[in-house]
Amino acid sequence: MHRRAIFLSAMLFCCQLLAQAAASPQPLVLALNWKPEPQFGGFYAAQLKDYYADNGLDVDIIEGGSGTPTIQMLLAGRVDYAIVSADEVVIALARGARDIVALFATYQTNPQGIMTHAERGFESIEQVMQSEGVLLWQSGLPYAQYFMKKYAPITVVTAPYLGGIGNFQNDPRVAQQCFVTSEPLAAVAAGLEVKTFLVADSGYNPYTAVLVTQRKRWETSPDEVKSMVAAVRSGWNDYLQDPTETNTAMLALNRAMSAETFAQSAEAQRALIKTAETGRVGEMTQARWQTLADQLLEIRVVREPVSVADVFVDL
Repeated sequence: MHRRAIFLSAMLFCCQLLAQAAASPQPLVLALNWKPEPQFGGFYAAQLKDYYADNGLDVDIIEGGSGTPTIQMLLAGRVDYAIVSADEVVIALARGARDIVALFATYQTNPQGIMTHAERGFESIEQVMQSEGVLLWQSGLPYAQYFMKKYAPITVVTAPYLGGIGNFQNDPRVAQQCFVTSEPLAAVAAGLEVKTFLVADSGYNPYTAVLVTQRKRWETSPDEVKSMVAAVRSGWNDYLQDPTETNTAMLALNRAMSAETFAQSAEAQRALIKTAETGRVGEMTQARWQTLADQLLEIRVVREPVSVADVFVDL
């Protein structure tokens, strides 16, 4: 009888452990496509301020780097959520990857730009493209192809952009691609006078820092996905109100940036995230997605029309 009682007690204990394990969800993995910087401030704020936990989620954030294939990582099931650009989503759909859905768009105005020396006196992207000089950029980027078509004939000499501002700094004839929250700040800190043009001013304005997941996750676990978006939105509202604490946390993860640069970048991006047209932070419209799909078709980045009816969910 005593042995049976011990056996039953042991079985009950094991069952309790199994139940606890089943009740404790595995951490969800969110893959970034770059290092911890202000462009991801809201995602880190949601972790730092317990917005994920408050929504019943345990989220691990993994940083990326140059060329991190976050869409492929998501579609392969290696991560649960990922950060991508909107044009990447449309291109993936055009190539047959249907198991992807956009949930939250951080940047309403695309932060990519063209940085020039102020002394050149340019007043528009068109003038840059039709100037005598050098433009350093990644020619395979969709917006580069959009420029080549829209501003033809191009007279500026184009060359590969290899990162940083070294070539730009040493030659006033050089213009380069940039993120307006990054390279222009570095150039000013180096004592240069610059004038930067937003890619969005050309009419090409894809959402950027877009949170996506697999469509099957949305279909099978809608409550989890809604909780994720709610936590991220709370994180971004918090970060936009005061980024100081979250910047300090990200600085510990990314020593390549100074505290001053973190603060300047956070301020520079504010108007790109919360615009006059924005209702809730992160919202998206079908019209914006359709415009992007039409533009990518026009410049032959995609070969067939892409229906965007199901590309995102409004949460």
